[in-house]
Amino acid sequence: MTTRRTGTRQEWLKARVDLLEAEKEHSRQGDALARRRQELPWVRLDKDYRFETDAGSASLADLFQGRSQLLVYHFMFGPDYKAGCPSCSAIADGFNGIAVHLANHDVMLWAVSRAPLAKLQDYKHRMGWTFPWASSSDTSFNFDFDVSFTEAQQQKGIEYNYRRNSIREWRNVGGAEAQFAAMCGTDVPTYHREQPGLSAFVLEDGVVYHTYSAYARGVDGVWSMYSWLDRAPKGRNEPGVWWRRHDEYAPA
Repeated sequence: MTTRRTGTRQEWLKARVDLLEAEKEHSRQGDALARRRQELPWVRLDKDYRFETDAGSASLADLFQGRSQLLVYHFMFGPDYKAGCPSCSAIADGFNGIAVHLANHDVMLWAVSRAPLAKLQDYKHRMGWTFPWASSSDTSFNFDFDVSFTEAQQQKGIEYNYRRNSIREWRNVGGAEAQFAAMCGTDVPTYHREQPGLSAFVLEDGVVYHTYSAYARGVDGVWSMYSWLDRAPKGRNEPGVWWRRHDEYAPA
Protein backbone atom coordinates (compact mmCIF):
# COMPACT_ATOMS: atom_id res chain seq x y z
CA MET A 1 0.00 0.00 0.00
CA THR A 2 1.43 3.38 -0.97
CA THR A 3 2.18 5.95 1.72
CA ARG A 4 1.64 8.81 -0.71
CA ARG A 5 -1.54 10.85 -0.79
CA THR A 6 -4.10 9.43 -3.19
CA GLY A 7 -7.34 10.86 -4.54
CA THR A 8 -10.04 10.66 -7.14
CA ARG A 9 -9.56 11.67 -10.77
CA GLN A 10 -11.53 14.87 -10.05
CA GLU A 11 -9.25 15.73 -7.11
CA TRP A 12 -6.19 15.05 -9.25
CA LEU A 13 -7.54 17.24 -12.07
CA LYS A 14 -8.17 20.18 -9.74
CA ALA A 15 -4.65 19.93 -8.28
CA ARG A 16 -3.18 19.55 -11.76
CA VAL A 17 -4.93 22.67 -13.07
CA ASP A 18 -3.64 24.62 -10.05
CA LEU A 19 -0.13 23.36 -10.79
CA LEU A 20 -0.53 24.29 -14.46
CA GLU A 21 -0.92 27.94 -13.49
CA ALA A 22 2.34 27.77 -11.53
CA GLU A 23 4.05 26.04 -14.47
CA LYS A 24 2.85 28.76 -16.84
CA GLU A 25 4.24 31.43 -14.52
CA HIS A 26 7.52 29.53 -14.35
CA SER A 27 7.61 29.50 -18.18
CA ARG A 28 6.96 33.24 -18.30
CA GLN A 29 9.76 33.84 -15.81
CA GLY A 30 12.05 31.62 -17.89
CA ASP A 31 11.23 33.64 -21.01
CA ALA A 32 12.02 36.85 -19.13
CA LEU A 33 15.35 35.44 -17.93
CA ALA A 34 16.24 34.43 -21.49
CA ARG A 35 15.61 37.99 -22.66
CA ARG A 36 17.83 39.34 -19.87
CA ARG A 37 20.63 36.99 -20.94
CA GLN A 38 20.34 38.29 -24.49
CA GLU A 39 20.40 41.89 -23.25
CA LEU A 40 23.73 41.55 -21.43
CA PRO A 41 26.46 43.80 -22.87
CA TRP A 42 28.91 42.13 -25.23
CA VAL A 43 32.59 42.06 -24.24
CA ARG A 44 35.09 42.21 -27.09
CA LEU A 45 37.78 39.51 -27.01
CA ASP A 46 41.12 40.46 -28.52
CA LYS A 47 43.25 37.63 -27.10
CA ASP A 48 44.37 35.09 -29.70
CA TYR A 49 43.19 31.82 -28.18
CA ARG A 50 44.41 28.71 -30.03
CA PHE A 51 42.73 25.32 -29.73
CA GLU A 52 43.64 21.85 -30.95
CA THR A 53 40.80 20.23 -32.89
CA ASP A 54 40.34 17.18 -35.09
CA ALA A 55 41.04 19.46 -38.07
CA GLY A 56 44.17 20.99 -36.55
CA SER A 57 44.96 24.25 -34.76
CA ALA A 58 42.03 26.68 -34.62
CA SER A 59 41.29 30.14 -33.29
CA LEU A 60 38.19 30.95 -31.27
CA ALA A 61 36.72 32.54 -34.40
CA ASP A 62 37.39 29.31 -36.33
CA LEU A 63 35.15 27.38 -33.93
CA PHE A 64 32.12 29.28 -35.28
CA GLN A 65 32.51 27.38 -38.59
CA GLY A 66 30.54 29.91 -40.59
CA ARG A 67 27.90 30.60 -37.93
CA SER A 68 27.52 33.84 -36.01
CA GLN A 69 26.98 32.24 -32.58
CA LEU A 70 29.03 29.80 -30.50
CA LEU A 71 28.12 27.88 -27.35
CA VAL A 72 30.96 26.28 -25.38
CA TYR A 73 30.46 23.66 -22.69
CA HIS A 74 33.44 23.76 -20.33
CA PHE A 75 33.85 20.00 -19.86
CA MET A 76 35.81 18.92 -16.78
CA PHE A 77 38.67 16.89 -18.24
CA GLY A 78 41.97 18.14 -16.88
CA PRO A 79 45.39 17.18 -18.24
CA ASP A 80 45.93 14.80 -15.30
CA TYR A 81 42.53 13.10 -15.58
CA LYS A 82 42.39 9.54 -16.91
CA ALA A 83 38.74 10.00 -17.99
CA GLY A 84 36.20 12.81 -18.25
CA CYS A 85 34.06 13.92 -15.32
CA PRO A 86 31.03 11.59 -14.91
CA SER A 87 28.63 14.50 -14.42
CA CYS A 88 29.92 16.35 -17.48
CA SER A 89 29.69 13.07 -19.36
CA ALA A 90 26.02 12.68 -18.40
CA ILE A 91 25.38 16.23 -19.62
CA ALA A 92 27.31 15.66 -22.86
CA ASP A 93 25.27 12.54 -23.63
CA GLY A 94 22.58 14.93 -24.83
CA PHE A 95 24.82 16.92 -27.18
CA ASN A 96 24.83 14.57 -30.17
CA GLY A 97 21.12 14.98 -30.79
CA ILE A 98 20.96 18.76 -30.46
CA ALA A 99 24.25 19.82 -32.07
CA VAL A 100 22.95 19.25 -35.61
CA HIS A 101 19.84 21.31 -34.91
CA LEU A 102 21.88 24.18 -33.46
CA ALA A 103 24.33 24.07 -36.37
CA ASN A 104 21.40 24.52 -38.74
CA HIS A 105 20.15 27.50 -36.73
CA ASP A 106 23.34 29.60 -36.87
CA VAL A 107 24.80 28.20 -33.60
CA MET A 108 27.85 25.96 -33.17
CA LEU A 109 28.15 23.84 -30.04
CA TRP A 110 31.59 22.78 -28.83
CA ALA A 111 32.96 21.13 -25.72
CA VAL A 112 36.32 22.50 -24.57
CA SER A 113 38.69 20.88 -22.06
CA ARG A 114 42.31 21.23 -20.97
CA ALA A 115 43.23 17.59 -21.55
CA PRO A 116 45.39 16.92 -24.62
CA LEU A 117 43.45 16.32 -27.83
CA ALA A 118 44.47 12.65 -28.02
CA LYS A 119 42.85 11.99 -24.62
CA LEU A 120 39.68 13.77 -25.69
CA GLN A 121 39.53 11.82 -28.95
CA ASP A 122 39.96 8.48 -27.17
CA TYR A 123 37.27 9.29 -24.62
CA LYS A 124 34.95 10.65 -27.29
CA HIS A 125 35.31 7.39 -29.22
CA ARG A 126 34.63 5.38 -26.06
CA MET A 127 31.45 7.37 -25.38
CA GLY A 128 30.26 7.25 -29.00
CA TRP A 129 29.98 11.03 -29.27
CA THR A 130 30.16 12.99 -32.52
CA PHE A 131 29.91 16.63 -31.36
CA PRO A 132 33.07 18.75 -31.78
CA TRP A 133 35.49 18.84 -28.85
CA ALA A 134 38.58 21.04 -28.65
CA SER A 135 41.61 21.01 -26.39
CA SER A 136 42.60 24.29 -24.76
CA SER A 137 45.79 22.80 -23.29
CA ASP A 138 48.08 25.42 -24.82
CA THR A 139 45.99 28.50 -24.09
CA SER A 140 44.71 30.45 -21.09
CA PHE A 141 41.10 30.11 -22.25
CA ASN A 142 39.92 27.95 -19.33
CA PHE A 143 41.68 30.13 -16.78
CA ASP A 144 40.33 33.34 -18.28
CA PHE A 145 36.78 31.99 -18.10
CA ASP A 146 37.18 30.77 -14.51
CA VAL A 147 36.77 27.05 -15.07
CA SER A 148 40.39 25.96 -14.46
CA PHE A 149 42.70 26.85 -11.61
CA THR A 150 46.33 26.34 -10.67
CA GLU A 151 47.36 24.64 -7.46
CA ALA A 152 48.54 28.02 -6.14
CA GLN A 153 45.14 29.58 -6.87
CA GLN A 154 43.41 26.66 -5.20
CA GLN A 155 45.48 27.08 -2.05
CA LYS A 156 44.54 30.75 -1.80
CA GLY A 157 40.85 30.36 -2.63
CA ILE A 158 39.38 30.59 -6.12
CA GLU A 159 36.98 32.88 -7.95
CA TYR A 160 34.15 30.73 -9.31
CA ASN A 161 30.52 31.43 -10.20
CA TYR A 162 31.06 35.17 -9.70
CA ARG A 163 32.05 34.85 -6.06
CA ARG A 164 35.14 34.21 -4.04
CA ASN A 165 35.34 30.64 -2.77
CA SER A 166 37.16 30.12 0.50
CA ILE A 167 40.21 27.91 0.89
CA ARG A 168 39.20 24.28 1.29
CA GLU A 169 40.88 21.51 3.23
CA TRP A 170 41.26 18.59 0.84
CA ARG A 171 43.21 15.99 2.79
CA ASN A 172 40.26 14.22 4.40
CA VAL A 173 37.55 14.90 1.86
CA GLY A 174 35.42 11.84 1.16
CA GLY A 175 31.96 11.08 -0.13
CA ALA A 176 30.88 12.23 -3.57
CA GLU A 177 33.97 14.37 -4.23
CA ALA A 178 36.32 11.47 -3.58
CA GLN A 179 34.11 9.18 -5.65
CA PHE A 180 34.13 11.52 -8.65
CA ALA A 181 37.88 12.05 -8.38
CA ALA A 182 38.47 8.30 -8.31
CA MET A 183 36.22 7.84 -11.34
CA CYS A 184 38.49 10.32 -13.16
CA GLY A 185 41.64 8.54 -12.00
CA THR A 186 42.88 11.42 -9.88
CA ASP A 187 42.74 12.85 -6.37
CA VAL A 188 40.22 15.37 -5.04
CA PRO A 189 42.39 18.53 -5.25
CA THR A 190 43.42 17.74 -8.83
CA TYR A 191 39.83 16.91 -9.77
CA HIS A 192 38.64 20.27 -8.43
CA ARG A 193 41.15 22.30 -10.42
CA GLU A 194 38.59 21.97 -13.19
CA GLN A 195 35.00 23.22 -12.84
CA PRO A 196 31.95 23.03 -15.14
CA GLY A 197 30.49 25.94 -17.04
CA LEU A 198 28.84 27.16 -20.21
CA SER A 199 29.85 30.22 -22.23
CA ALA A 200 28.30 31.99 -25.20
CA PHE A 201 30.02 34.03 -27.90
CA VAL A 202 29.01 35.97 -30.99
CA LEU A 203 31.02 36.79 -34.13
CA GLU A 204 30.22 40.09 -35.79
CA ASP A 205 32.29 41.84 -38.48
CA GLY A 206 35.20 39.52 -37.75
CA VAL A 207 35.25 40.34 -34.02
CA VAL A 208 34.43 37.78 -31.30
CA TYR A 209 32.46 38.95 -28.28
CA HIS A 210 31.72 37.13 -25.04
CA THR A 211 28.03 37.41 -24.17
CA TYR A 212 27.22 35.01 -21.32
CA SER A 213 28.65 32.42 -18.92
CA ALA A 214 27.03 30.19 -16.30
CA TYR A 215 28.60 27.90 -13.74
CA ALA A 216 27.77 25.30 -11.08
CA ARG A 217 24.00 24.73 -11.02
CA GLY A 218 23.69 27.30 -13.77
CA VAL A 219 24.39 24.46 -16.21
CA ASP A 220 21.52 22.32 -14.88
CA GLY A 221 19.36 23.68 -17.68
CA VAL A 222 21.41 21.78 -20.27
CA TRP A 223 21.44 18.54 -18.22
CA SER A 224 18.48 16.87 -19.92
CA MET A 225 18.45 13.91 -17.53
CA TYR A 226 17.24 16.18 -14.73
CA SER A 227 14.50 17.74 -16.84
CA TRP A 228 13.01 14.26 -17.15
CA LEU A 229 13.61 13.29 -13.51
CA ASP A 230 11.90 16.46 -12.29
CA ARG A 231 8.74 15.13 -13.96
CA ALA A 232 9.05 11.58 -12.63
CA PRO A 233 6.83 10.54 -9.67
CA LYS A 234 9.76 10.36 -7.22
CA GLY A 235 11.71 13.30 -8.64
CA ARG A 236 15.49 13.24 -8.49
CA ASN A 237 15.40 10.79 -5.57
CA GLU A 238 19.17 10.90 -5.03
CA PRO A 239 20.52 10.53 -1.49
CA GLY A 240 23.97 10.15 -3.04
CA VAL A 241 25.80 9.79 -6.33
CA TRP A 242 23.95 7.22 -8.40
CA TRP A 243 24.81 8.05 -12.01
CA ARG A 244 27.70 6.58 -13.96
CA ARG A 245 29.08 7.02 -17.43
CA HIS A 246 26.59 5.41 -19.78
CA ASP A 247 28.89 2.44 -20.50
CA GLU A 248 29.42 1.67 -16.80
CA TYR A 249 25.91 0.59 -15.81
CA ALA A 250 25.15 -3.09 -15.36
CA PRO A 251 23.09 -4.56 -18.21
CA ALA A 252 19.37 -4.04 -17.64
